Amino acid sequence: MTTIIPILQDDAFGPEALRAMSTALEEVCRVLKLEHDQGAREVMAVRIIELARRGERDPEQLRDRVLREAGTTPFSRQQVLDAAAQLAQSGSDSSA
Repeated sequence: MTTIIPILQDDAFGPEALRAMSTALEEVCRVLKLEHDQGAREVMAVRIIELARRGERDPEQLRDRVLREAGTTPFSRQQVLDAAAQLAQSGSDSSA
């Protein structure tokens, strides 16, 4: 499993930034099903580090940006719940 830390080389990030980058990396790799592809995980880690160097520290923003660049549109938990509620509502409307 690739962690973000060995790829950092000479970069200095605080514990919060490291946690954000690690969280983003794990989520990106889970969504893209890269758990066992070391090379692809490293590519994702490098991109997350590049974004963090530019100042992004929010793990969700890091994740979403990398997923968008990879051609995947992430959905937040709330978006999924909202969509499910709308489907349930439309299903009950049509049965009435």
